Amino acid sequence: MSERLRRAVCPGSYDPVTLGHLDVVVRAAALYDEVVVAVLHNPAKQGTFTVPERVAMVEAAVAAAGVATGVRVEAFADRLLVDVCRDVGAQVVVKGVRAGGDVAYELPMALMNRHLTGVETVFLPGEPSLGHVSSSLVKEVVRYGGDVTGLVPEPVRGALEERLRG
Repeated sequence: MSERLRRAVCPGSYDPVTLGHLDVVVRAAALYDEVVVAVLHNPAKQGTFTVPERVAMVEAAVAAAGVATGVRVEAFADRLLVDVCRDVGAQVVVKGVRAGGDVAYELPMALMNRHLTGVETVFLPGEPSLGHVSSSLVKEVVRYGGDVTGLVPEPVRGALEERLRG
């Protein structure tokens, strides 16, 4: 067996992190020696949470899930994902997919990443009970007074309610 560290990147905006995101990160951590959760942001877009807030929420969720030793969280902006992978020494991108629509959306990007640098993408099927969960949908539900308990980590639920209802 190779002595080379097997490192993966789990990219996303994580605005906010959901239990679906966390499921993929935990499962990726069981497959790779190290997982870099890449909080990607576009400075031209206004998120619900600042990048430091998102990083802190992901770090807290990962620690609560018990995988903090094999996972690190970093923020990146204005860069191609393949450049992030090169900089952190990752050989693979791990993406969670919920349904066929996710695969159709993600596949062209995966093929482009492989074309550009040879970085492969591994698709992990999401937990079926979380198949309906997305950051944008969770924010919409909270904005209109709905309850997202069981869809996001509890501290995230509280932060969402404060930010979107406050």
